[in-house]
Amino acid sequence: MPILMKFLHVLAAMAWLGGISFMLFALRPAATDLLAPPQRLPLIAQTLKRFFRLVWITIIVLLLTGLAMLLGVGMKNAPAGWHAMLGTGLLMFALFGHLYFGPFRRLQQAVSAADWPEGGRRVGQIATLAMLNLGLGVLSIAAVLFLA
Repeated sequence: MPILMKFLHVLAAMAWLGGISFMLFALRPAATDLLAPPQRLPLIAQTLKRFFRLVWITIIVLLLTGLAMLLGVGMKNAPAGWHAMLGTGLLMFALFGHLYFGPFRRLQQAVSAADWPEGGRRVGQIATLAMLNLGLGVLSIAAVLFLA
């Protein structure tokens, strides 16, 4: 059972962090280079909508598997890196919740209203928050590897 928990945990983390990396470093720059705002912003909004469904699933999997592994060894016995990962993970979940219910909802509203300047501002906000979450994800991984 512990190996299954680790597998699911790592798989969920890969999906979330890989998706963030794809959005920030591949899709957004390519869309910016090739498409005008009336085409680019609906594409980004629709892609994020689909990706964020996956992120909600990864959050549930990460939380359940992480807690199962942590409680399996006991909070006292868990390595410091596990505690650090729990803290950064909870921060990532909260940051994503803010991103989803704030800037992403406003992006969807801007796209529906064809308010391209507002949509562009919201995509910029989302990118900044996503970059912060990517950094926190890297810190979580580093904590487990170096503080074990």
